[in-house]
Amino acid sequence: MTTISDARAARLEHEPLRTTGPKRGFARGLAGQVRDIWGHRELLDMLIRRELKARYKDSALGFVWSLMRPLAMLLIYYIALGKFLGAARSIPDFAIYIYTGLTAWGLFSEAVSTGTASIVGNSGLIKKVYLPREIFPLAALGSALFNFAIQLVILFGATVAVGSVPTGTRWGYLPLSLAVIIVTALGWALLLSAVNVYLRDIQYLVEIAIMIFFWASPIAYAWSMVDDQVSSELLKQIYLTNPITIAIMGFQQTFWVAGDAHPYPPDLDVRLWIWLGVGVLFTLVGQRVFARLQGNFAQEL
Repeated sequence: MTTISDARAARLEHEPLRTTGPKRGFARGLAGQVRDIWGHRELLDMLIRRELKARYKDSALGFVWSLMRPLAMLLIYYIALGKFLGAARSIPDFAIYIYTGLTAWGLFSEAVSTGTASIVGNSGLIKKVYLPREIFPLAALGSALFNFAIQLVILFGATVAVGSVPTGTRWGYLPLSLAVIIVTALGWALLLSAVNVYLRDIQYLVEIAIMIFFWASPIAYAWSMVDDQVSSELLKQIYLTNPITIAIMGFQQTFWVAGDAHPYPPDLDVRLWIWLGVGVLFTLVGQRVFARLQGNFAQEL
């Protein structure tokens, strides 16, 4: 008498084999991965929810903690830099200015840092079942976007409280700047998460790099200070090659209404469009590198 297992084995013999993993070729491989990710969109949503719930599990304040770190940083920088070192005297509405930068930077830094560790952190699932591994850096980005949305609401409320509500064309900078941050962060998260599987020191180097680039962005100081203190035009252009610097300035153009008199780099909107295009290309390249490296993830993990 045929057992259930024998019947199942007989059915499997007639099932066509299907290869897993990325297809060869840039366009075909990319299109195939996008379809694969879209087919697992419910799993992606579940991973984002799991990430958020796990982060604040057994916490009395829950998601309120997502505001604590940027608010604590705001308080520290406002007192130390704004009051003690006098930065608030040259930067009007200094609290709005610095919280705008912290909000934009927080999205990028969280997406990159958590995205870098996302593959290693989900090694148990990756070793057990095949699924598009890109969903793990994407889930890290989705979690970062959730926290960013909360901080953005607080930022807008702060502009209302101080009577400097953004209006008109200022809002055009927001989606463009946000898009630059998203594509740049996703590109780095895909690339670094794949390399981190083979070189585990990467995630620690990323933490140091994020700290360095924080001070290389106009968050705790204004671009006008860089413009005044740096005489070399070449060094200024090198400073502006950081896409997150340009994106943060775009956020400041939106929310820092009191800073209208402060100078910005020429053609800021054009620079944003350029970095958006570069970011999209970088993300595509990062995805293909990720696809090439993911074949041995299970063995390395």
